[in-house]
Amino acid sequence: MQLQEAHVLITGASRGIGAAMAAAFASAGARVSMAARSLDALTDVAAPFGGLVHQVDLTDPAQTDDLIDRVQDKAGPIDVLVNNAGIEEAALFHEVDVDLVRTVSRLNLEAPMVLTRQVLPTMIERDQGHLVFTSSLAGTAGFPGLAAYGATKAGLLNFAAALRIELRDTDIDLTVVSPGPVDTDMWDAVGSAPGLESVLDRLNMLKLLPIATPTKVAERTVEAVRFGRRHVRTPRRLAPNFWLREAASRTTELLLRGVDVGPNSR
Repeated sequence: MQLQEAHVLITGASRGIGAAMAAAFASAGARVSMAARSLDALTDVAAPFGGLVHQVDLTDPAQTDDLIDRVQDKAGPIDVLVNNAGIEEAALFHEVDVDLVRTVSRLNLEAPMVLTRQVLPTMIERDQGHLVFTSSLAGTAGFPGLAAYGATKAGLLNFAAALRIELRDTDIDLTVVSPGPVDTDMWDAVGSAPGLESVLDRLNMLKLLPIATPTKVAERTVEAVRFGRRHVRTPRRLAPNFWLREAASRTTELLLRGVDVGPNSR
């Protein structure tokens, strides 16, 4: 995709990977709209490149339902939707507050599906667009201490896999970003969560959890959108996790090759 003057909406853009993505897409020449709960933080991130900011709480269905219209009314059709906003629970599941389970599910899975549903009709009508979903290494398998978080990120993987089949006869592409540890506040919370020390100690002893930077993940995401790549994955040393998780999706794609699905089949 040509990113010069493309309109990119990034959720969860006030910090971490989302903030780095906003800066990276702006550096590629895109017009960047940014959404998050903290207006002050959004404004600070957007200031260097003139990004457009939208304060929104994506755990509130009414605000989620309104976001795409608000963004497009202000800046025109969205060319790239980056569903990045997310939260983790980082605790053994029997200790997790039930309200937090609902919040994790709503923000990590429900909001990306709703926003995608709202943006797709315009993308299909224009026959162009790109969808990005920030999943996680935790979506490839069950990791203790991240049960709800991992479930939502696995859900995003299946959601994107189904959409990829539905949209295969269009010029709408999908990229799933699946990072392991990234140097952000979220990873700091995971690393210090009670009950997870032994899990992290084992994986670190095996040297399986190198920590990436938000900037590196963002730069690879921009390149994936530019060249239509399906995945951004880190760390590469855990490639078997990603390959095994992808095998079922690729098998389904193969089995359904030639079957008419999606908007162009009607």
